[in-house]
Amino acid sequence: MYRRPAHARALARLSAVRAASSLARPLALARPTATAPTALPALRTFRRELNTQRGGYAVLGDNGNTSKDPYTYQVGFGNRFASDGSPGTLPHAQNSPQKVKYDLYAEQITATSFVAPRHQNQYAWFYRIRPAVAHQGFTALPDNPDLESNFLPNNPHVHVSATQLAWRPFDIPKGNGVDFVDGLKTIAGNGDPTLKEGLAIHIYAANKDMERRAFASNDGDLLIVPEQGRLDIQTEQGHLMVRPGEVAIIQRGLRFKVKLPDGPSRGYIQEVYGVHYELPQLGPLGSNGLANPRDFEHPVAAFDIDPSPWDIVYKLCGKLFNCKQEHTPFDVVAWHGNYVPSKYALEKFINVGSISKDHIDPSIFCVLTAPSKVPGTPLADFLIFSPRWDVAHETYRPPYYHRNAASEFMGLIYGQYGGRSDAFQPGGASYECGFTPHGVAYEEFKAATEMELTPQYISDGSIAFMMESSMMFTLTDYAIKRSGKLHEHEPKMWDDLKAQFMNHVDTINGDLKKKGLEPLTDVSGKVLSNSDVKE
Repeated sequence: MYRRPAHARALARLSAVRAASSLARPLALARPTATAPTALPALRTFRRELNTQRGGYAVLGDNGNTSKDPYTYQVGFGNRFASDGSPGTLPHAQNSPQKVKYDLYAEQITATSFVAPRHQNQYAWFYRIRPAVAHQGFTALPDNPDLESNFLPNNPHVHVSATQLAWRPFDIPKGNGVDFVDGLKTIAGNGDPTLKEGLAIHIYAANKDMERRAFASNDGDLLIVPEQGRLDIQTEQGHLMVRPGEVAIIQRGLRFKVKLPDGPSRGYIQEVYGVHYELPQLGPLGSNGLANPRDFEHPVAAFDIDPSPWDIVYKLCGKLFNCKQEHTPFDVVAWHGNYVPSKYALEKFINVGSISKDHIDPSIFCVLTAPSKVPGTPLADFLIFSPRWDVAHETYRPPYYHRNAASEFMGLIYGQYGGRSDAFQPGGASYECGFTPHGVAYEEFKAATEMELTPQYISDGSIAFMMESSMMFTLTDYAIKRSGKLHEHEPKMWDDLKAQFMNHVDTINGDLKKKGLEPLTDVSGKVLSNSDVKE
């Protein structure tokens, strides 16, 4: 049985009095008239603040914005929440009463199989002014050639690259307004949403608020990573203010709209098909570290009274469909469940690393993961490289030269990333397919092998991220042909990584002789010396 504590009931009564007072006059305008049926303002009620913590994290990085987050949140990744925007709206001890309070409609969104194990089952119950089914049908929208969902190699609009690729910062539109939906462009991905396994990596670049327009991806869960400008995201379950340095998760099928309080905005999106994001297992770390569950913030109920025409854009198999309805989708007065959008401030990430020598694998930087169908193998990991101490002794400290099975897509949110030798800028990106060799240029290698190994605070004022996958990526037409930002890594940056080993032939032969072993010889059998070796 759910019962609010006494202080929360008192707060709810006080909020109800304030809300009733503030809405008493404008509610008379809420009914459409014959003369102005679409000019009605959206009237928002109060937000209940039970079991929440306030936002208010200052924006970090060189983006000139220090505005605070005005919204209130419930905390805890994977929790089952309950929130009502009007006191006592949630049904008592049941989900679907014969008659819901205030004549609201009960609506459930089921995000997993009905018979999924309880610890995996995800759902939410909404109690709303009008149900989502009250609409006027769907109409296919013109294809967006920059939006892709089918990454199978037989699709002529995707491409394979064995070389390292990079993109300079993607353009933010100017002139005619482009909102969040119209500003979506796909860079890379794997699989197909119809297969219920795979992922897509998009960027968004927008300069216009979504007005009476909402969006839902029916293909997969969205992990949204702003790089420039805050996103004021209104979801069916409440509000999220997401700044650069924070990420938002909007799950499959949930409707939302985006406003741009700081003007033109740009960022990255990772979309996963067939699964949901999870926190990575901690193994021997125990209970604490990496992204702590209590630092994930979820909205509280906030609803609009707005009986005016709305457009809901649904993405299905990469195609866009418009659904018209005569009411706002943001009219959920109360809700409960565990299928809830959230946000997370990356500055709260608890970095771990070696405090003796050598590197630990980059999986220690994992914020969120999405499992594949292969046990122990992620479909997608979201990793960050943020300010931390490096104290490893007798250790080559930069990222070591590496070939691994994962596909890697990197972006920079703010600051400078020291693990790269090219001009890597916020708003740009890079890509390496599995087993492609990668590492720093000779100059950085040489400096790292000769530096004094004192404790260093690295990545200060910077957050870079990696979207890593066990799957092979294909790249879209937009990424390869139309972005205008593509450039390949210059292989000459590694030309000075000469065979320094050959400068030590005499010493090596001396060491071999001490062990009773044959010396180094050329193909003719001649014993080599330093004077014989040439590049």
